Amino acid sequence: MSFTSDVKKEICLYDWNDECKKALLSAFLQLSASLHFTSEGTAISAQTENVSTAKYIYQIIKELYQVETQLSIIKKMKLKKNNIYVIRIKTKALEILKDLDIMNDEGLNETPSKKIVKNEDCVRAYLAGAFLSNGSVNSPVKSNYHLEISTTHTALAKYLAKQMNRFHLSAKVTKRRNHEMVYIKASDKISDFLKIVGASNSLFAFEDTRIQRDFMNSLTRLDNCELANEVKTIKAAQKQLEDIDWIDNYGGLENLPEGLQRVAYTRKEHPEANLNELCQFYEEQYNESISKSGIRHRLNKIRDIAQDYKR
Repeated sequence: MSFTSDVKKEICLYDWNDECKKALLSAFLQLSASLHFTSEGTAISAQTENVSTAKYIYQIIKELYQVETQLSIIKKMKLKKNNIYVIRIKTKALEILKDLDIMNDEGLNETPSKKIVKNEDCVRAYLAGAFLSNGSVNSPVKSNYHLEISTTHTALAKYLAKQMNRFHLSAKVTKRRNHEMVYIKASDKISDFLKIVGASNSLFAFEDTRIQRDFMNSLTRLDNCELANEVKTIKAAQKQLEDIDWIDNYGGLENLPEGLQRVAYTRKEHPEANLNELCQFYEEQYNESISKSGIRHRLNKIRDIAQDYKR
């Protein structure tokens, strides 16, 4: 199973409320669904190659709208021969599209309104639905970090990037063939995205693998005479990053005193820096002098706070 599949499976297990489920479903159908007009009336169909996603979308449609929904499987005959799961909504199609703010009396909407993304949790769910539809993320064991969501609609791509950047994810948009790609490249921003969409276990797996891989890559660059000191620095930094992540996930860095926040963000931005380098980066970032002992003291306070959360 790919890392992307693991993330999608975990999103489907997250405990979204009904408003958030509508936001998630709105994004999924906006990116994946087609509208069909037949002799029997109007129908919606959506496709996915992920079985967890198919079952989850089928389930929440039935749960939210109590309509006849069909889930079928198409077997690919070429390339990887993956299954394609097709979800069809045969009744109340237009009513559902209007309720999800995908359609109004004048036609299809390019992006949702505040009716769907009425609060931050609904925005998180909308991003989760977009990722379930057309999202992918590289495994952290690969040589480059990359998360993306594709769409054929320029306005929707810009909207998704804007919503990601509400959470400071540094998302950008690029065109690839006839698709607009919303992407994130920085490893720490990908970690933040996984947290936002409710994939905490995948976040920890991603961070653990990333730290180990970066650690090993760092070792290969060290000269033998510097190895002992560098190993000590990297191990200490790794532990500090783990402490910072614990606080961020269970208490929020924003709840720390300002001085501790600044040191935490400096360490996250410079995971391989030693204490002297951290002092320099801190002073450049915040225009405030700090000694090596001052940095060490604040990191020790962060460690103590993280230990409290682990108890």
